This record gives sequence, structure tokens and C-alpha cells, in this order.
Amino acid sequence: PWNRYIKDYRNYLKLERSLSENSIEAYVHDVELLSGYADVSKLGVNPMGVTSKHLQGFLAYINGLGMSPHSQARILSGIKGFYKYLLFEELIEKDPTALIEGPRLGRKLPDTLEYVEIVKLLEAIDLSTPEGARNRAMLEVLYSSGLRVSELVELKRANVYFDLGFLRVLGKGNKERLVPIGRDAMKFLKIYLDEVRVHISVQKGFEGHVFLNKRGKKISRVMVFLIIKALAAAIGLKKDISPHTFRHSFATHLIEGGA
Repeated sequence: PWNRYIKDYRNYLKLERSLSENSIEAYVHDVELLSGYADVSKLGVNPMGVTSKHLQGFLAYINGLGMSPHSQARILSGIKGFYKYLLFEELIEKDPTALIEGPRLGRKLPDTLEYVEIVKLLEAIDLSTPEGARNRAMLEVLYSSGLRVSELVELKRANVYFDLGFLRVLGKGNKERLVPIGRDAMKFLKIYLDEVRVHISVQKGFEGHVFLNKRGKKISRVMVFLIIKALAAAIGLKKDISPHTFRHSFATHLIEGGA
């Protein structure tokens, strides 16, 4: 009886929520864990027959499997999503997950860079080399527009609107958004495009990508990570930073500025 509801839920996530295949698999996997528990525990219930008592038993079961508190909390979040869907479809009248709480988690916030630290990192880049011009443009764009590293490496030339001061970005779940780009980021991006990228022999399939490596292919996420790590070492920065640090710092500085 579970399979039909899981299949309908999968279709709902794909068609109504427009989630990526990876996100869909994660949500469905959570419900399949609950279905497996109902099976091995011989509960003899379909999704609509599950009670909060059953769910407490399920949480004890996944805890017994040795799952970390973070994994348990994520699975419970997936189960809650499934029951919200059943409620939405009017297949149940009461949500059995409503009063169920997951394990308490201590949330570790990522390191944030001070504005002066970002300036130091950017100024440590050697602009006399083609790679330096590219790296400065990349990090300026990362910080100025708060992009995810995946969005940065996939950024297309056709989606850079210098006249409007905006980038069109394809984010998680194929959702498009327009993001502003700062004056400095535009300046360094223009220098890179006009003076460096034009001299790169671009490989087939990467003609539209903004940021390329020496071989003319799109730069990799790992490469962006390594460039940032090397710059942090060069200025003696003790913080643990990654491309996402720029996104987090971007958001923090916006809030500090009154956004």
C-alpha cells in the first residue's frame, strides 16, 4: 500500500514543487525508511494509519541503527514533508508528525570574513597574470552577488547584463533568479572577459561559460576551492574558508548594512 503513495509523492515533488532529481531522491528515501520500518516491525498500517506513537518508535529505530543526530533530524524533516503532502491532498485530517521533535542540534555557523579580510584576500591576487585577472573577477562576483560556487562555475556570458548591473543565475532545482552585481565586480569581470578570456582557446561545449581554466574548459568547483585556500594561506588567514564563506559573508554584510 505504501508504494502507490510514495509514487504519487514523487510525482508531486517533481511536478508541483519542481525539485531537482537529487532532492526528490532524498525526500523519497526518507519515506521509504519509514515504510521499511512499518514492514519489519509488522505494524500493518498504510501511511494514513501511522500515529505519533509509531513515529516515536521509528525515531528510536533509526537511532538504534547508529545514525547521527543530524541524519535523524534530516530524515524526520523528510517525513514531515510527506505528511504535509498527505494533508494537502486531504488524505489525512490530522498530521501525526506535528508534535514530534527531532534530536537537539548545536548549529555551527560557518566562519564569516570581515570586510577588511575580504579586501586583503582580493588584493593578494597577482593581477599581472591571466589566472590572477580571472581569479579576481571570480571572487569579486562570488562576494558581490552572493553566488553558490556551482552557480559561479556554470555562469554564462549571455546571462551577464553589464548595462543593467545584473546576473541571471540558474540556482538549485533549476530555479532562475536575477542578482545585482557590484561596480568593482563588473569592472574586474569586464577586464577578464575583454583582455584574458578572448585569448583562450575554448573547447567545444564551453563557449558560453564565463570562467575557464587553462585548457579552455569551465573551471571546476574544486579549483575555485583551492584558489581560495591558497589566498588564505598567502595572507596568513587562520579561518577555515571556502567559496561558501563568501556567500555567507555577503549575506551577513548585507544584514549589517540594514538589508
